[in-house]
Amino acid sequence: MSESPADRSPTAAVRVGWLIVGLVCVGLGGVGIVVPGLPTTVFFIAAAACFSRSSPRLEAWVLGLRGIGPMVRDHRDGLGMPRRAKLVATACIVGFVALGLWLTISHPLVVGVVVFAALVGIAVIWWRVPTREVVLQDQEVDA
Repeated sequence: MSESPADRSPTAAVRVGWLIVGLVCVGLGGVGIVVPGLPTTVFFIAAAACFSRSSPRLEAWVLGLRGIGPMVRDHRDGLGMPRRAKLVATACIVGFVALGLWLTISHPLVVGVVVFAALVGIAVIWWRVPTREVVLQDQEVDA
């Protein structure tokens, strides 16, 4: 009887690859804490996913981080983002795009691409990412 690829544990090289990607994500998330406009939570969510495939100890570390850990756990549990976080993210996107366009006044095509990307980001936040309060309310109704 042959083993399927899903039954085998990842090789050491694959685990090291996931570990490296996870560490890069932690680094980017750390930079995002101090650099306005660079996301933080999404990088820590990606880091936790990478560490789940490479280092349970580092995965537990990310999940235990004060401030970040609860948001990563909420994402994993399908709870999404709090409404206030969605409002803050939207305000940051609008603010940084407006500031960037005002400071650079660039080519109309570049302006169009930047505005389109901002609108796509806002749409994803509001229509694809669950709102934590709504999910919790739905769970209470179902219980």
